[in-house]
Amino acid sequence: NNLDDVIDIAQKEQNIIYIWLNKKNNVKVRDLIVNSSCGVCGRAFLYTINIIKSDAKVRRDVIFSLPEKLRERQNIFNVTGGLHATGLFTLSGELVYLYEDVGRHNAVDKVVGKLLLERKIPSTSYIMQVSGRIGYEIVSKGIKAGIPIICGISAPSSLAVEIANTAGVSLIGFLRGRSFNIYTHEERII
Repeated sequence: NNLDDVIDIAQKEQNIIYIWLNKKNNVKVRDLIVNSSCGVCGRAFLYTINIIKSDAKVRRDVIFSLPEKLRERQNIFNVTGGLHATGLFTLSGELVYLYEDVGRHNAVDKVVGKLLLERKIPSTSYIMQVSGRIGYEIVSKGIKAGIPIICGISAPSSLAVEIANTAGVSLIGFLRGRSFNIYTHEERII
């Protein structure tokens, strides 16, 4: 739940990270394999969802600028053409963090992990911009970090919309050029 739960983090093998927690019962173990195509796996999250309390407001012109700012700074994508990115922006549109990864969920994890390491959770004065679809997992991770505004260049899933609405998150999809759709909590968009 927070950095105080972590005793140590180490990489002992390539592509494997070990995390030691200070409480034995800190992790709930599930007896099923979950992947991003699991349409009902996130519904349990609805019963334990955090409500985002934020007075954040963002101007439309700032939102319009986010995809291009993200794209311009994707250094690895510029070489390979094959990575997703997640950017964390201030409410005035300044880039705070940008992480790239083959998996869009991993790019979000890197941003949230950086916030956790810097003890900036909840992050109620930021916008998260993703380079792809917005599934419920993406929204769930943003909620855990306390991020009140989540934007993506593609569509959100119906469960992502449901979770964002319940949590009080402003969810924006199809953010392209001078157009976007606001799915939830439009009061933050001015």
